[in-house]
Amino acid sequence: MPSAISAVTFDLDGLMFNTEMLYERVMRQLLEKRCKPFQQELLDKMMGRPGIIALGILREWHGLEETVEDIYADSDSIFLDLLDRELAPMPGLVELLDALEANHIPKAIATSSRAPVVYRMLDHFGWRPRFKFILTSADVLHGKPNPEIYLKAAAQHGIEPAAMLVLEDSHNGCRAAIDSGAHAVAVPGDHSRRHDFTGAQLIADTLADRRIYQLLGIH
Repeated sequence: MPSAISAVTFDLDGLMFNTEMLYERVMRQLLEKRCKPFQQELLDKMMGRPGIIALGILREWHGLEETVEDIYADSDSIFLDLLDRELAPMPGLVELLDALEANHIPKAIATSSRAPVVYRMLDHFGWRPRFKFILTSADVLHGKPNPEIYLKAAAQHGIEPAAMLVLEDSHNGCRAAIDSGAHAVAVPGDHSRRHDFTGAQLIADTLADRRIYQLLGIH
């Protein structure tokens, strides 16, 4: 493995799991209940941000009178029902995790989601022990696109950001990784292919993209 990269940090939503697809369905239901239109531009602004910030953007966008906390509670109710029934890993994830472990490369998660939801997703597959550490929205003062979470991730790995590879699916997350000084690799899904990934070292097709393996010097 090239000495330039000694650890990998994953985003979670839309990168490891199909949750961005589920979140879009949640948002459509939230807005339908409130007789408001779904707009892709709004979803793009919300994507990759901590939930409380994202739903605050939704509230302001549509001029809703409810509190963000009330909208959040409604969102949770819809999302957790979908999560238990339809959560799935993104293409290439399982194989990449196996390859990192086979090559003894430490891996972690840095996500804007809340810890209880993150653990619920990982425990659905029994994967929590596979990661060196997990950083969530509770671990930072400033959410993505601020680089704080990736600076903390590098510190917790015990390395400089320049020695860390970050895998992200959204503009906000990729911006955070780039600004931290990490090797940023964008892995957009259908939900984020229109995003601006300027500055990313690579825009991968999926987590199975062999160029990710080449960056890491593994097979």
